[in-house]
Amino acid sequence: MSITLTEQDQLTLRTAAYGAVTLLAAADAAGKPHRIATNGSIALYSATGLVGHVLADKSTGVNLNGKSVAAIADHVLPALTAAMSLLKEQDPVEADNFRSTVIVAVEAAARTHQGEPSPTLADMTRKITEALDAA
Repeated sequence: MSITLTEQDQLTLRTAAYGAVTLLAAADAAGKPHRIATNGSIALYSATGLVGHVLADKSTGVNLNGKSVAAIADHVLPALTAAMSLLKEQDPVEADNFRSTVIVAVEAAARTHQGEPSPTLADMTRKITEALDAA
């Protein structure tokens, strides 16, 4: 099945995926946010398929700024759900690819800490997963 994504669709996918990593980094501001961002971004950049091509594009327009974690979440969590809905409608295989790519990035980011992720990171991971599964 051939998928056609508009520039806005691609922006939604990038906002959702990189936003998930940004949320984890922001939620761990007192810990190791730079390592979280680095590990998560490397995982996203390692994606394959259509999702990999979209995430590798360094185009402008992704706005992940916010004065609080809540402000970032207000933008990113709906983008995760929208990205999944969009991909499920056009190509369920790519939807699965996107979901697994984001989950791997979140797990890579959370693995920055020794042992289990902090309760804050675990809670944010749960919220990201719920947003992915809401579609």
